[in-house]
Amino acid sequence: MEYTDPTTTGSTIDPSSSSRLAASLPTAVKGPCAACKILRRRCTDKGMLAPYFPPTETLKFIIAHKVFGASNIVKSLQELPESMRADAVSSMVYEAKARIRDPVYGCAGAINQLQKELRDLQTELAATQADLAIIRCQQQQLQLNDSMSFPEQSNLGSPWESYWN
Repeated sequence: MEYTDPTTTGSTIDPSSSSRLAASLPTAVKGPCAACKILRRRCTDKGMLAPYFPPTETLKFIIAHKVFGASNIVKSLQELPESMRADAVSSMVYEAKARIRDPVYGCAGAINQLQKELRDLQTELAATQADLAIIRCQQQQLQLNDSMSFPEQSNLGSPWESYWN
């Protein structure tokens, strides 16, 4: 069987020379996006998920698909303007990761945990600031006591001066 190369007029290629043909083809052929790869679909450039789940980020799609399902991801993206879709995908992936870690509370659990840590740190900061204020007051009191109990040497003069005068 022979193949006629449309780029050259009338030339034919022998099937036994397929290795030479493969070597002459460009190597920048892009594979299917992560969504099509996992769902085993034919990938098109116009696919809704292709821009957000490139072939190199398969795990990102697996996580989102496991929690939300591909059809729900597509429905959500269709409802949004194109300028907001990338952020929505990032949010879905983040939420899916949180749901896998904590199936009951998901992101809400992570937010509550962070808010609790913030309150604890604010309480600790307030206590440390109070301790620091106490230490500063004690230092000022010591400095005041030191200045009152020991007059400066410049005001006294020499002890022998009063004896000789």
